[in-house]
Amino acid sequence: MPLIPLALLLLLPVALVIAMPFALVRRYRLGKARRLARSWVAKLNLVMFALSALIFLWAAALTNFWVSNTFTFSLVGLTGGAVLGVVGLAVTRWEASPRALHYTPNRWLVLLITVAVSDRLLYGFWRGWHAWGASGPDTSWPAASGLAGSLAVGAVVLGY
Repeated sequence: MPLIPLALLLLLPVALVIAMPFALVRRYRLGKARRLARSWVAKLNLVMFALSALIFLWAAALTNFWVSNTFTFSLVGLTGGAVLGVVGLAVTRWEASPRALHYTPNRWLVLLITVAVSDRLLYGFWRGWHAWGASGPDTSWPAASGLAGSLAVGAVVLGY
């Protein structure tokens, strides 16, 4: 009987990998949907962005001790994401009615962000697999797997 929970635990990563394409399609569909604009949500997003960016940059600075250029890539990614967010606000369709304000994000921008995250995730797995045995004694496995680039893409999403 204890083999059944163990088998289910081992199949969990496989199920997550199989569910990934469905999750990406769902994320895209929800990302381009029309939404009600609420001022308290915008204020909360601004506060949480500032907190998240500070924690993210602190972690990137700490990681920079072991993997070079991590902080620089993260800072550039965060700046690029902020610029992308401003562009996103400019190309968002706003609909004002007497009772409420609605917005619809640009579908191409949502698709770009979704594809960038999924591509970087797949590339990270591929690069990590190849770097596992190929990293020499003078480089660490996280540095060889492209951790700095992955953090940069994460920073773009955080900044957006």
